Amino acid sequence: MNCMGRTTPRSLSLSNGILAATSSWFNQVPVLKPYFRVLLYDCRGQGQSAHPPGPYTFEQHADDLAALLDRLRIQRAHIAGISYGGEISLTFALRYPARTLSLFVADSASHVDSALATIIAAWRDAATRRDPDLFFNVTTPYNFSPAWMRANPAALAQAHDRYQRLDFPAVARLLTCFLDLNLTERLSEIKAPTCVVVGERDVLKPREFAQLIADAIPNAELHLIRDAGHATFWERPAEFNSILLGFLRKQSRG
Repeated sequence: MNCMGRTTPRSLSLSNGILAATSSWFNQVPVLKPYFRVLLYDCRGQGQSAHPPGPYTFEQHADDLAALLDRLRIQRAHIAGISYGGEISLTFALRYPARTLSLFVADSASHVDSALATIIAAWRDAATRRDPDLFFNVTTPYNFSPAWMRANPAALAQAHDRYQRLDFPAVARLLTCFLDLNLTERLSEIKAPTCVVVGERDVLKPREFAQLIADAIPNAELHLIRDAGHATFWERPAEFNSILLGFLRKQSRG
């Protein structure tokens, strides 16, 4: 990435889900790099970024992203994210509208209903126990479709190994932050061109959440990726990339 010293409307920021990392975008970066200056980063509490004591907030995450863009001398960018990263992106668009060229939100929610809260509370309980095997077993069925899990045992084994090294107190702080998500009433304030994506078989944040976001943001477009679970960018990378790149190139031509 060569962002330093350049101000360009073609910069693109990608924000990860809680259990993902910058390396999780391996299917997207080669497709995007010919057209956009791609910024990959871990939010606070995640991956290689600092894991300070909490509590964390989405406003804090958005401010962190703004500070990173400042550091790289990027005034405006296309803001994209998946799952928790999509919720950071929504918050950024509300908090920094003048810096948001467009908004791409995949497999995300704008608030937490009782069903989702129950799932995430169980994840947090498992994280609090610092038991990587328990945490893997509790989270994995919600992150991937059954068909993808059957077809990708090696990828699941890699995820299991990675969970052994998670900073579970930081994960618990991120999950606590997520439980406070409450953006639905403000979605209509977002004026940036917006694309919303959801997997047809996403049982964690199903289509109803994506539909609500797309309906509330003026002129937003909604795309359903067939047969995909929550991690659409892994399960159906070709379809995901086609939607993302098509949307971004359309905005760049505008």
